[in-house]
Amino acid sequence: MPPVADLLGRATEGFIDVPDGKVWYQSVGEGEPLLLLHGGPGAGSTYLERLMSLAESGFQVVRYDQLGCGKSEQPDDPSLWTVDHFVKEVDVVRETLGFEKMHVIGQSWGSFLALEYALTYPERLQTVTLYSGAASTMQCFEGMTRLRHQLPAEIVDRLQQYEDAGDYEHPQYLADIQILLDHHLCRVQPWPDELVRSMEDMGTSVYNTMWGPNEFTLTGNLTSWDRRDRLGEIETPALIVCGRYDEVVPECSETMHAGINGSRLKIFEASSHLCHMEEPEQYFPLQISFLNEHPISA
Repeated sequence: MPPVADLLGRATEGFIDVPDGKVWYQSVGEGEPLLLLHGGPGAGSTYLERLMSLAESGFQVVRYDQLGCGKSEQPDDPSLWTVDHFVKEVDVVRETLGFEKMHVIGQSWGSFLALEYALTYPERLQTVTLYSGAASTMQCFEGMTRLRHQLPAEIVDRLQQYEDAGDYEHPQYLADIQILLDHHLCRVQPWPDELVRSMEDMGTSVYNTMWGPNEFTLTGNLTSWDRRDRLGEIETPALIVCGRYDEVVPECSETMHAGINGSRLKIFEASSHLCHMEEPEQYFPLQISFLNEHPISA
């Protein structure tokens, strides 16, 4: 595959009118449409740049920054940041780009969104890849809490003290959270440049409203989201992937696999939350094979 920078240099980009604003998108390649849904919420799509290389396997790959982050408009209205809003946004993007059916890869929060989209608009999906995701926010968060309590007791206690005081910006608190992220978000050191850029450009209003002040503190409106009892409704071919050390613990992927008939599950043994960066040699062949097994043209 060519360097991603070369590939992106051939990409087209622009803005799409969606409810309450405009979102930035980038498209590269020709072939069956493949839409990437980024995580966060509010992380932007920069950290998914390497997935654009799937265009070299015969797909038109599109990434976009969801409203409120990245290069998209960022309206000052926290009431917009809901699951329903973002599901509608996905479908407006699809319709504007002229995709009758498409493949979708949803990563992290993007997999929550992809799952919700699969339940709402199943006829518009050819395949769905649920990458480091979950069907229940609380199942996800309970797993994260277990990871947190695997830290040395003094760090666990210190984190709790800062949180009790509401001091989420204290340098020591941020340093302790970084320990968790280095183990369970991305185990590549130093972090890849595109991940650093995504973290620096985080849409904090979206993230704080829907999730909370950091990955391991849940206070947002996603708290009650749970679709475990509806997994059996999904008939779209589904690939489910995660890392063994994932902050969204493998149990969440196993639950989705058990609930979605005919789904395929792969846990990458040397990865945490970003297997396309941590184990690209294993991830990309699997992803390409899955997409090729379920062509829209068939």
